[in-house]
Amino acid sequence: MKKALSLLLTGALCAGLLAGCGQTQSTPASGNTSTGSSVAEEGNKSIDTLRIAFVPSREPDEIITATEPLKQLLTDELAKLGYDVGKVDITVGTSYEAVGEALSAGTADVGLIPGGTYVLYDDGCDVLLTATRDGLSIDSDNAKDWNDNAPTEPTTDQVTSYRALMIAGPSEKGKALAAKVNAGEALTWEDVSSVNWSVANSSSPAGYIYPSLWLQENFDKNITELPHAVQSDSYGSAFARLASGQVDVLCTYADARRDYEDEWTGEYAMTNSIWEDTAVIGVTPAIYNDTISVSKTSPIMDDDFKAALSEAFINIGNTEEGKEVIAIYSHNGYQPAQSSDYDSERAAQEMIQSLNSAG
Repeated sequence: MKKALSLLLTGALCAGLLAGCGQTQSTPASGNTSTGSSVAEEGNKSIDTLRIAFVPSREPDEIITATEPLKQLLTDELAKLGYDVGKVDITVGTSYEAVGEALSAGTADVGLIPGGTYVLYDDGCDVLLTATRDGLSIDSDNAKDWNDNAPTEPTTDQVTSYRALMIAGPSEKGKALAAKVNAGEALTWEDVSSVNWSVANSSSPAGYIYPSLWLQENFDKNITELPHAVQSDSYGSAFARLASGQVDVLCTYADARRDYEDEWTGEYAMTNSIWEDTAVIGVTPAIYNDTISVSKTSPIMDDDFKAALSEAFINIGNTEEGKEVIAIYSHNGYQPAQSSDYDSERAAQEMIQSLNSAG
């Protein structure tokens, strides 16, 4: 298992970003109501509706509000690139899997999905782009380093990977775990199995897959063996549960506390800051960033439109207005991607499936 995890890390660190996108064309799914493109009088091709689906990593209403400007930004960019889009429809899936299934079925044309979701549904979707993020002031394998150097701050370095953290909250059990880690003591299976956990759905890299690998590496257990784990429908609800003491530990992406810092003392009504009330108790290997993926069964997706979409999203990510929109996902820009960039994620998925079967 140690060797497997070492190979996983090597794959994550060595994966290159190369331009390209899938070339497979599939017959549109039956019942799909989108219309294909046609040449307009002014020389642009026309598309009635472009359907974009987001995964619910934040509260759905928050995502819908924050991404509203994306509709016009994308319409304007695509017009410059030869496509007149009548309507951009943005939705938030009920789960990560729901977005993957929508892409596979052709009921969504574009999906902003994590790498874990992409590799689960790559039979039905092509990856176009990988998100870049601001780097963080801390990037250590050691949980105590994250606590000693808190709060985590952004840097100007752009990175194509991130880490998942296991974060203990202000409950009595959460504080006990944090105290042990900060004293330099190793946690035991009894320590982690006796507390209440919040995890994400099984295709979430930061909320499920890589935390399970961390459990396997450190305790020879996987996430399904945690006796007190609940699935949260979003990171917002997970942090709310952590603040209230309903859970003692949650699994999340490394800069999540920065995203929920205001909610912690506002909506969640905590007296102390999120940095005072929480502590890192575990750190995973690097995870390749989120994707912009497109449906293989969407009737509007041909190679030319994929190229235009890629250029449009890259251009949007290079503007200040665009950066404000995509910041909802902690994205700062986009780079061309290809399927093989996510081979390390496929290895992680295979390992999780193996662990779950054995369990």
